[in-house]
Amino acid sequence: MLTLSHLSFEANGNQIIRDLSAEIEQGSFTVITGPNGGGKSTLARLIMGMAQPKEGRIVWKGQDITQLSVSERAKLGIGYAFQQPPRFKGMSVAKLLSLAHGRELSHEETCGYLSAVGLCANDYLNRDVDASLSGGEVKRIEIATLLARDLELAIFDEPEAGIDLWSFAKLVETFGQLHENKKLSILLISHQERIMNMADEIWIVENGAIKRQGKRAEILPSLMEDLPSCEYKK
Repeated sequence: MLTLSHLSFEANGNQIIRDLSAEIEQGSFTVITGPNGGGKSTLARLIMGMAQPKEGRIVWKGQDITQLSVSERAKLGIGYAFQQPPRFKGMSVAKLLSLAHGRELSHEETCGYLSAVGLCANDYLNRDVDASLSGGEVKRIEIATLLARDLELAIFDEPEAGIDLWSFAKLVETFGQLHENKKLSILLISHQERIMNMADEIWIVENGAIKRQGKRAEILPSLMEDLPSCEYKK
C-alpha cells in the first residue's frame, strides 16, 4: 500500500500541491486525471522521489520513504515511465532490458518482455533505442523495461501522449494485461476515457488537491457529463 499524508509542494513561490492525502491499495489500478497544470505530474514526481515535498509524508508498505532518493525507491520496487521516454543512441533494446533487470537476460526472456507489450522480438532485439524508433515503439519498450524490473508500483505519466492510434490501442491492451497481475499496483496519469474505463479508482486533481476520488463507476459517468468531450478523448 502507498499512503500519501498531507503532501504540500512549492516551486518558485507557487504552491503546486496543497495538503494532499490519499491511498493506493496493492494491486489496484488508479488513474489520475484533471485539468492541465493541476499538479498531476508533480504528484507523480513526488512519489518517485524526483522532487521533495515541503510538508507531509509518503509511506510505502509501512516504510516512510519521504526522504529516500529515486534509486532507493527503485530498489523498493517503484518505477516511473516518462511522458517522453529517453532515447539511448548506441544501446540495443536487448541490452536495455538486461540493464533494467539487473543481469543478462536470455533470448527467451527478452522476447517474453517484448511480446508482452505487443512488439515482435526479432524485429527489435538488436535495434538501438534511438531516433529510428517511433514514439509508440519507445513507450512500449519503456514499459517492457518496467516489466523486466519486476515492480510492485508502476507510475505512468500520460503514456498516450504523442503516439498514433494503433500504438495507443496496443498500450491499452498492455495495461489491461498488467492489471491482471494483482501484485503490481498501477498509478497512471491520463485524459483518455478508454484508459479510465480500466481503472479501479479515479482521482481528479485540480489546483494541487484531489477534487474528487472514488471507484470508477462513481466518478467516470459524471466526469464525462461535466467536462467538454474534447478534454477526454476516446
